Order: sequence, then C-alpha cells, then structure tokens
Amino acid sequence: MKTTRKLSLLAVTLVSALALTNVRAADIAPAETKSIAEEELIYGLPIVMNYAVMYEYAVDKNSGQFKAPFNQINNEARVFTYKDTSVITPNSDTPYSILWTDLRAEPIVLSVPAVEKSRYYSVMLCDGNTYNYGYIGSRATGNEPGDYMVAGPDWKGETPPGIKKVFRSSTQFSAVAYRTQLFNPEDMPNVVKIQAGYKVQPLSQYLKQPAPPAAQAVNFPKINKEMVKTGFFDYLAFALQFAPAEPQEKEIRGKLARLGIEAGKKFDLAALSQEQKAALVAGMKEGEAKVKQYLESGQKNINGWKVGSLFGDSAFYNGDWLKRAAAAQAGIYGNDAAEAMYPMTRVDATGEPLDGSKHNYTLTFAAGHYPPVNAFWSVTMYDGKSQLLIKNPINRYLINSPMLPNMKKNKDGSLTLYIQKDSPGADKESNWLPAPNDTIYLVMRLYWPKTEAPSILPAGEGSWKPPGIVQVK
Repeated sequence: MKTTRKLSLLAVTLVSALALTNVRAADIAPAETKSIAEEELIYGLPIVMNYAVMYEYAVDKNSGQFKAPFNQINNEARVFTYKDTSVITPNSDTPYSILWTDLRAEPIVLSVPAVEKSRYYSVMLCDGNTYNYGYIGSRATGNEPGDYMVAGPDWKGETPPGIKKVFRSSTQFSAVAYRTQLFNPEDMPNVVKIQAGYKVQPLSQYLKQPAPPAAQAVNFPKINKEMVKTGFFDYLAFALQFAPAEPQEKEIRGKLARLGIEAGKKFDLAALSQEQKAALVAGMKEGEAKVKQYLESGQKNINGWKVGSLFGDSAFYNGDWLKRAAAAQAGIYGNDAAEAMYPMTRVDATGEPLDGSKHNYTLTFAAGHYPPVNAFWSVTMYDGKSQLLIKNPINRYLINSPMLPNMKKNKDGSLTLYIQKDSPGADKESNWLPAPNDTIYLVMRLYWPKTEAPSILPAGEGSWKPPGIVQVK
C-alpha cells in the first residue's frame, strides 16, 4: 500500500514553534542542533507517517478512513479510488484486506486459504519502522493453505505445532497488507470468497489455551497534517516506545536523546533559544531537501522513469535512513523488489515535466515487450501534487494487463496508451488513461517480476527497460 494522509515532507518541515526539547539541549550549539534535526527528520519521517496511517486505520473510528480495531481484519470488496486519502500512491489493482496487529500480549496467527494457481495474492508484513519483515503468498510461500505466526520483538517461545513459519516484527504494532488479484469487475465475488478465508487469531486461541493478561491500554495521541507541523518529534518519541532500538539505531537514538527526544517522553517546551529553534527548522528543511534529492537522483533514470529498489527489511536498509525516508515519501508500504517493482516518473522521455493541463501524451509498448512478470503489471495515474488517485469521467485509475483483451493494438502489434485529461475519442477510449488537469505522477507496477531475461531485475540494471512517455505534438 503506499503513504500518508497528506503528510508530505513539506508539511512535516513547516515547523513554526519548535521548542521541542528538554533542558539538556540548551547547551548544544546551533550548528549541531541543525545537523541533528536534519538527521532526525530523515530518520523519523517513515515512523511518523506510519503512525498517522495506523491512527486513522485502527484507532480513530471517526477518521473517515477507519478499517478495524487492532487484531481484526478488514476486507475491502473494492479497489481504492480518489476517495481514499490516507495513503499516498495507493494501489488500485488489488482489493485490499487490512490488518493492524497489537503484538504486546502475545503473537498473532494468520491463516490463509488455498488460492487457485492462476490468481496472484500476497500478504506483506510491515512494522512500525516500515520494514517489510516477511511475506506470505504466491511468490513467497505458494498458493496452498497454511498457518503463520507473527510475533513482537519481546516474544520468547518455541514454534507451535502446525505453524509453517514465524515472522518477527521489530515493533509492537505492525501492519499486514493483503493484496488479492482481481481479474475484472465481474471477478469480485471470487475475491470476496478468498478474503473470507483470511483468518486472524491470537496464539492462545489458535492453541485453545487460556489467554495471557491483556496489554495495558494505550492513550494514542491524535494526529493530523496540522498537528504534525508543530509536533513531529512528539509523535516520533511516542512511536519509539513501541520500537526497541536495534544495533544500527544506537547512534541516532543517542543523538535524539541529546536534543531531549526520548521514547515515550514529553519535551520541555522552553528549553531552546530562539537561535536554536531557527537552527532546528533549518535542519528539518535540509532533511526535506535531501529526501527530495534522493528521489530525483538516487535511482536509475531509464527513459525518464526512476527505477530502483527502495523497500525491504531491516537488513536491506542497514541504517540507510535516507533510503528509508525516500521509500516512504515515494509511496509508503511498497513491496520488496522481488515482490513488485515500481518504475515511477514525473517527466516525459525528454525530461520535461508531465502536465495534463498543457499536453497530451502516449506510452507505447512494442509488440511482445510488455513488462515481464509472473503475475501482472499496471500503469497508474496520480495527481502530481498529492500523489492520490484522480476523479475522472470513466472511473479509470489505471491500465493493467488483465485489461489487454479489451484494448486496441496497433497494426504492428504494439500497444499505445493515451495519457490525457480529455477523451482521445470513442475509437481510442479503451486505451485511455485519464490524466489530471495539472501535474502528473505515473507509477508502473510489475507484480512478481520475472528473474530470467528479459527482466527489470536487478533493479535499474535489468535487460527490460520501461518505454518513455512521449508528448503528442
């Protein structure tokens, strides 16, 4: 699923009154304050973004985006539309089942049903550090039924009988995103049957044993895009109490503590001088700029598309907080490269920014040169500013490979997509991907990319290249 209710980096960095530390910070020079603030924005951005989504999905029943309480699965018998605004760059290919787990009292057992071989599905485990720490599904475990256990960082015990695999979250609260392939609108009842087979239960219930004592109730602080402007470090400190520090975090957690930002603790709002406050704001803006620059240059540019591998587990990032922040900003809850690749672009093949208010565009796949996948592929349209799906007259948010039988091919067997705000005409409308009357952000998704040539893997170096977007003259 990809990032947060309009919690753009810009919103995070517009901090007007950041007296967010305790007295230990008073002696830190402004230059060091700025340096630490820059690092902490980069380190903390994904954690705060994740908390905001969790709050809307699992805590605040009046958020308008609420899914279900902790440890209860919510099955969506639909795909995401422009009305879904909590997560930026959302997938509209696969109906989602969403689960937020509270792992403090005991592990949770996830049971999956048998799924027909022709249908792709995946269950992605993503913790509060935005680490993808495990997968169940077509690629990872096959389409057979099975029981899997998810445990928190403090759990100690043996693998129970009947459990195929144990997955370990680095945080006490963790997201589980189920993606179930939908072939066409008429296929939805079949997806609903599969979703009904996704079961969630505490380990004690699975083992038919008495439940352990319940975890202490948590007073989750309200969060929205306005509150995060002045409370970014407050939310970070709150979330960190449920995320025991891993070895690679010791140094950066120490720097946080120097500014008085400690897990579960409040700040002394009177500790910083005006000069230090100014340095803090400047440092956060530097952090924002670094994340933006990484997204622009930290991946391979192929015909205008940014191609790279941004998502993974703790070992994948290995303390590279900038890559982790860039991943969250590009689209939080993205898949590992082995599960899905995400070429993304804001420019045409010549490097000119995509803008539906100024130009019409085409994207052409040569005959026999569709994205090479074991599952399916898609091209999804987003508003360039918000990274959300756009309202359009035909309610089409993407074009994907299951739609190919109903699309028109060119005489040479190639396939051209028409990317524009107005209909290209009745004869071409089957191939129309509606664009906003504004800037454009396009994301290609390759689910379960092939590893043999032609392949988009390794990320940025593969033998298959996404074709460039061409401006219609």
